[in-house]
Amino acid sequence: MIPWLDHHSAFPPLTQALKEPSGLLAAGGDLSSERILMAYRQGIFPWFMPNEPILWWSPDPRMVLFSHELVIPKSLGKVLRHRPYRVTFDTAFSAVMQGCAAPRAGVAATWISDEMLAAYHALHQQGIAHSFECWMDDELVGGLYGVAIGKMFYGESMFARRSDASKIAFVHAVQWLAAAGFVMIDCQMHTDHLARFGAREIARDEFIAKLEVQLAQPGRLGPWSYSHTN
Repeated sequence: MIPWLDHHSAFPPLTQALKEPSGLLAAGGDLSSERILMAYRQGIFPWFMPNEPILWWSPDPRMVLFSHELVIPKSLGKVLRHRPYRVTFDTAFSAVMQGCAAPRAGVAATWISDEMLAAYHALHQQGIAHSFECWMDDELVGGLYGVAIGKMFYGESMFARRSDASKIAFVHAVQWLAAAGFVMIDCQMHTDHLARFGAREIARDEFIAKLEVQLAQPGRLGPWSYSHTN
């Protein structure tokens, strides 16, 4: 059993998270900005499907990408060098979230519900949630969004409407975050896709120790864009 949170409940200790499903910690509560920020600061994130209660997770191990360990696959390197594109920051946050929430081939439903869209839009208005956008021919073709606190970036989701568009946005986002002093990017749970970019699993205790260091550092992300033309 996991605890049920009301609007005033604190999160339980991470040691109480289930081993199966890995990291499930609590249910209930709300998606207020205060609650979500409290969660991220403790290494917890919300993830649940529509018509389910709000579920809170802190998996062990934790998938992270250390920004200096970014790996760019050779085939993507050619795309970055030869395809015209533009990558921007925080110019189309709502559109990026909508792109991430859109139906995908082979996926029955999205976890990015209207409730999640509203919660992260509120965080964006507060300068906490951010998006990176990939444009081709002045069309938004891919991107990703996440949350930045201190010098910690928590990746949430990405999408692509053209081949490699989300990968282009991801690579430039990681490189820019690295230049801004963001050493560790939270990827939450293991995927082969992120592993190809150098992301790896670390123990939750190690993640929390490194997280506390990153959170203690002042960080602010500002206007930025990059264009590549042939």
